[in-house]
Amino acid sequence: MTEDDETLSARIAVRGRGTGELAKGRFERLGVEYAQEDARQVETQVFIDSSRSILSFNDSPDVGFSASLNPYRGCEHGCIYCYARPTHEYLGLSAGLDFETKIFAKMEAPELLRAELQKKSWKPQAIAVSGVTDCYQPIERKLEITRRCLQVLAECRNPAVIITKNILVTRDIDILSELAAYQAVRVVLSITTLDKDLARFMEPRASTPALRLKAIEELSKAGIPVSVNMAPIIPGLTDHEIPALLKAAGNAGAQKAHYTMVRLPYGVKDLFQAWLDEHYPTRKQKVLNRIKDVRGGKLYSAEFGSRMQGEGIYAEHIAQLFTNARKKYGLDKKSAPLSTGHFKRPQGAQLSLL
Repeated sequence: MTEDDETLSARIAVRGRGTGELAKGRFERLGVEYAQEDARQVETQVFIDSSRSILSFNDSPDVGFSASLNPYRGCEHGCIYCYARPTHEYLGLSAGLDFETKIFAKMEAPELLRAELQKKSWKPQAIAVSGVTDCYQPIERKLEITRRCLQVLAECRNPAVIITKNILVTRDIDILSELAAYQAVRVVLSITTLDKDLARFMEPRASTPALRLKAIEELSKAGIPVSVNMAPIIPGLTDHEIPALLKAAGNAGAQKAHYTMVRLPYGVKDLFQAWLDEHYPTRKQKVLNRIKDVRGGKLYSAEFGSRMQGEGIYAEHIAQLFTNARKKYGLDKKSAPLSTGHFKRPQGAQLSLL
């Protein structure tokens, strides 16, 4: 038995999910074995996350923001490459199927956000909405946690950067327009491929590439600054699409474009290899070798300065290709920084007159 076999010790056949793997968490001493079953549906379960704080802070030199808000833990989009999958292991769950079927919702996020912005210690700054898991994943259509958080941000005129793979963001154009009036919002649509079949296997419950382009178009027409993020680029699988994807995004109205290289921490590298075996076995070695080319001979490197865009000759080739396409299709425009000048602290609870 190989090391990968030990990690991916349990698997069930599942329709409409990124993976059927129930990989044992790196903190768990025991694994679970499942008997093979016919392909079946696994329903999404939603649990209440009772966290008492909502903003996270980081000082990473290559992230681009220090404050972030994530309304959900886990993500139903099921993107096989998602670097956030291992976060479910801290909950005693699998980075595989559990990550995309057991979603934890922070129902009190808007109230916690209001309390944070109300503090005299709060220094107005851009808040990244998402950054770990998608704030517009399917359950948001019902729960509207993200929408209610945006209402708080609009009331306070606190700037926000929204990152998503879902056209559901267009539902909130009314609130985003309020923020845009104060130069306090930017939306980033993450598009990895224009190939609808590849997207269906790789990101099974995210919006299709065509719908994400439509979201860019609708946001742009509404006067909301919108960018495209090719995140991640997977060498040997999606890098050849860079020119076509940026052209499509530019035609839809995107103003800027960025990218990140695929990141496969901990068990994600094993899940990704199993996914290649299932969907693209003839490309597997090419893809893995290309990833190793940009990761110093490994499948993952966490080094600051190189983890986002890789290193080496092939990484330089991708960077040059992206830079040239970005310039050609007008996606290298300079944009004004988000403004904190209109921030107003939320009012406290009104006193009763009775």
